Amino acid sequence: MRWLVGWSSIAASFGTVGAVGNSGEGRTVHPVGSQLLWGDPDPLWAVGDWRPDEIRVIGVATPESAPTARLAVLGCCGATDEQLRVGLLSARGGAMRHLTAWPGSYTAVVQIGRRITVASDLAGARPVFHTPWAGGTAFATAALPLADLIEAQLDIGHLAALLACPESPEALGDGTPYVGVKRVPPGHALILREGSREITGYEAVASLAVAAPQADPVHAVEGVRDALVEAVRARLTAPRHAPEAAPPDPGPVPGMGPADRRAARGGPVAGIGADLSGGSASATLALLASGLPGLPGTLLGHGAGAGERLLAVTFNDLTTRGDEEELERAHAIAADPRLHHVVVAAGEEALPYASLDTGPLTDEPAPSLVLAERHRRRLSAGSADHLVGHGARQVLDAHPARLADLLMDRRRRHLLRPVAALTKAEGPTAHSLFVPLTLYRAARRLARTSYRTGLESAAGLLPDANRRAPDLATPADASLAALAWSRPGPAARWLTGEALAEVSVRLQEAAIRPTSVQRPGEARARAALARGAADHRILEQATEIRSQRLHAPFLDNQVVRAARALPESLRVQPGARAAILRRVLGGAGIHDLPPGWGAPSQATSTAVTRTGLRMALPDLMALFDAPLLADAGLVEARVVRKALRAASEGAPLPLDGLADLASTELWLRRLLNRRGTCWTGTAAPRRRAVAGGVAPARRTLQP
Repeated sequence: MRWLVGWSSIAASFGTVGAVGNSGEGRTVHPVGSQLLWGDPDPLWAVGDWRPDEIRVIGVATPESAPTARLAVLGCCGATDEQLRVGLLSARGGAMRHLTAWPGSYTAVVQIGRRITVASDLAGARPVFHTPWAGGTAFATAALPLADLIEAQLDIGHLAALLACPESPEALGDGTPYVGVKRVPPGHALILREGSREITGYEAVASLAVAAPQADPVHAVEGVRDALVEAVRARLTAPRHAPEAAPPDPGPVPGMGPADRRAARGGPVAGIGADLSGGSASATLALLASGLPGLPGTLLGHGAGAGERLLAVTFNDLTTRGDEEELERAHAIAADPRLHHVVVAAGEEALPYASLDTGPLTDEPAPSLVLAERHRRRLSAGSADHLVGHGARQVLDAHPARLADLLMDRRRRHLLRPVAALTKAEGPTAHSLFVPLTLYRAARRLARTSYRTGLESAAGLLPDANRRAPDLATPADASLAALAWSRPGPAARWLTGEALAEVSVRLQEAAIRPTSVQRPGEARARAALARGAADHRILEQATEIRSQRLHAPFLDNQVVRAARALPESLRVQPGARAAILRRVLGGAGIHDLPPGWGAPSQATSTAVTRTGLRMALPDLMALFDAPLLADAGLVEARVVRKALRAASEGAPLPLDGLADLASTELWLRRLLNRRGTCWTGTAAPRRRAVAGGVAPARRTLQP
């Protein structure tokens, strides 16, 4: 895991050499395995196996009387050194948005005198955390090191909110699973001045009184194309890194090729590669990276490098036949001579919930923990720099609540096609005849419901979520449930009444709290994007392979901004994501796509998850024999075991909710079995985070 950490304090010397601790004595404290980027009075460290080109520190010459001005950029950033210097000069005047507009995925830290500015990204894949410490404020891009620093306890209320309302920022707030460690919201920056902190947004907020002018669809798609091309170009033009020395090849093995033997030994292939699942997102990135025109030093201006072929990795699940069409499309796309296609075949050992007893401790819990082994097998056959299509669904697709935004702007005719598509998906039943009218009424009700009223209604319904769980068997049912300011998550039906009541109180407090309210569809879409980006961040940590970097260009700031400029009338059309990406590829000169490209594959994913749940049922039953979640008063072990058994037998239960429960329980066990700390030095904390363990069972809520 790679992260950066620093702090700002009132003291003029703290944290590097001869620092002053809480007791006023000369002490030092610094993170284990770190490199110091700059020292006192406000030090900054980079921790982990950062590559040399991933850490860039720029300073500008200033008179002796002027404050120090320097900029640190960590991650993949496509800006040149001159652009960084210009950005730093602009930041001296207080501007910060331009620091987040360069291609790539990175974290920017600016120091102007004693003022430090740390910007989080728009999606949430590059978050920033902070906590009060030693009379000042410590910040980091990971929450666990800060929890170690202050020896934090577990925040059971936050875990309850994460399970009950995972896509409701109002319930989660700015908290983390650790008491005292806070998160900077996406699209905001943390500003520190001699220990004091301020959180401010750097994105313009649209007015609710006047509808924003609708962008031209053609120009909007061109903006997405340009942003996506620049995001891929930033990865291609970065220096190549050969993986560290892996164990020697033992020689030929029956049934295994060189790529299979290397993947078994561990370690990625040198160069750049991409996922190629046959779907629209991964195929778009693979085709752009393999044939992006205009790259300097490439053969005829094409390809990932001079004479270099892009490594395209396709995962083939042998336990199901539902992905045969995607595999055929992947083979058709990989026929391009600029692609080197590798198919990773796996059986029961790579199903969801496989190998739950192995894996590293991640910063936070996330549903991707139960899929870590599945993704790790695919990524182990990838390259040192590997492109993935994560985030495309949340960035480009339209959330069902955007139907209410269309009604707020009096664009009723744009509801015809999405409503007709949902009616068709219902099939020829008597219920499908009422789908158009039901959806229209629900969208109109949401458009006329204020933010405060919507949250108060959700808070009133939440305590009964474990008794009145909605049936989301059809796409229309799921869309109807999504037409609300806030709704319970799939795991809420298995939480205890006490846990749901506590989350309900959080929603009620958020309803009366002043906030910059957005349109319901836009707000729900941003919350879903933050949820997906956080899951990708944890997946990156759970499947981390040394010397490999995962790149998700769809989560880059400039791609998210360009996608937000897409008109809602274009987003809500059926198949909008595939149509947009097809036009993106067409603008890049790629037109020959296989039939069926962009078809959804959710049914296959559900079948694979249910198969993995059935195969891992004994391990899951043992996991929930005496769960820590039950000790914390969040669930009843008997209820969860009954649900796991029923879902493995084919009962129509939300599999996402069971994944949330299993991943949270798994994360808690790994956290409490952990030893040691992230810090060293004479003033370093001696205990690990959450030293007190899980709170006692059956907590009583305060009135």
